[in-house]
Amino acid sequence: MAGGEASPANPLKEGIVLFAHGARDPEGSRAFERIAASLAEKLPAVSVGLAYLESGPSLDEVLAALVAKGAASIRVVPLFLGQGGHVKEDLPRLVKSAAAAQGGVMVMLEKPIGEQPKVVEAIAAAIAAGR
Repeated sequence: MAGGEASPANPLKEGIVLFAHGARDPEGSRAFERIAASLAEKLPAVSVGLAYLESGPSLDEVLAALVAKGAASIRVVPLFLGQGGHVKEDLPRLVKSAAAAQGGVMVMLEKPIGEQPKVVEAIAAAIAAGR
């Protein structure tokens, strides 16, 4: 079989990159690290990585690491509440550049997590429960 084809011994692997803004203070990354760890537990057959815009590791670094682990398709999920400038302008450019550097790997950019109705409802419920 060719390198990109699936076989029982070598199945094509999925990867997910959670992409956040990042912060200089490591405490600012703790919530994102917990999300990545929880996702990795829920999807053990998927390689999960966490990349940041303002701090490391970068999207390029995380995509390369997932490809090295065998990921043939990678979803990039922005951990942002909405479509600000970083999500509309910076992230599509970064994804395009990083995907080109990885050759034949399929890289898909998803909508920000905060635009999903279940996330909106979960945030509203958590705020309401805190009264």
